[in-house]
Amino acid sequence: MILIDLDGREHSIDGGLTNQAALAEALGWTLKPEGLCRDETCVPLRGRSVPETLGLLVAYDEERDVAAVAPSAETHRASTTGTAPRLDLQDVDGNPVSFDDLSGHKRVLVTWASWCGCRHELAGWQRLQDELADEGLRLFSVALDHDPEQSRRWIEAAAPTYPVAVDTAHVTAERYGIANVPSVVWVDEHDRIVKPPTIAPGDDQFVEFTRIESERHHDALRRWVREGVLPASADVETPERSDAEQRALAERRVAAHLARRGDIDGAKQHLAAAQELAPWDWTVRRGGIAMTGGDPFLGEEFLSFWEEWDGSGRPGYTPTA
Repeated sequence: MILIDLDGREHSIDGGLTNQAALAEALGWTLKPEGLCRDETCVPLRGRSVPETLGLLVAYDEERDVAAVAPSAETHRASTTGTAPRLDLQDVDGNPVSFDDLSGHKRVLVTWASWCGCRHELAGWQRLQDELADEGLRLFSVALDHDPEQSRRWIEAAAPTYPVAVDTAHVTAERYGIANVPSVVWVDEHDRIVKPPTIAPGDDQFVEFTRIESERHHDALRRWVREGVLPASADVETPERSDAEQRALAERRVAAHLARRGDIDGAKQHLAAAQELAPWDWTVRRGGIAMTGGDPFLGEEFLSFWEEWDGSGRPGYTPTA
């Protein structure tokens, strides 16, 4: 069995989900008589499986022998402390890039995807980085695509000087609670999240669709960098995710793995499960259309989803204000 862990790494496990010792090892723990142990910490199993003991949800394709894990809603809430979660990712060429390398600065996490018009906005973010770099701002950009090659064209065209990662496992979306792009998160010099995810375009190319002028965010960002003043949207609480929404992330990971190996039918099955669990998560819905070869811009599937979402009041679409 292939197990996809919380960082998107793949592990080959003989015996599948029944091999509890191998599961524990793949997830960074050791199975001992007293329970699951790591360093000085041991957690008793009490008759539970390894994923259950660790507070993880599992999506499993028995036919294809592929599984992926995601934190349960309770586990996710427990890990949300206000401190920016660690992000160690790779760029489009597979080189390591880390959001944490920018620690000590005011930094902005900018998420986008090749299936979004925001793929054209990297140059807009570059202008903002150039303007505010000497005043201490650092941008870090993440493309939420299932394959790095989907992002390459847009990265190479813009040639940004700020770091750009490609997060095929959507670790960023999971850890920071991002369900749509372009979303931004602000982190201060002390690694505290001071503004949770809000929608913020890099420029106004698609303002008719977004209904959000980019300068609303950019002006607020300038005030924060120069004066330490946070906008009203900094007080917006990110909605707590449910177990269903968390399980959708695991289903999407299985789908992405299958899509990369050419099993589009299998990917569609797991995307359908993910979409039912998290119907308003664009990283699942629109990203899934692109993953399986559909048209995420003018295709019938996307337009139908967009009309449903727009008619429902654009759930999850919180702008910077």
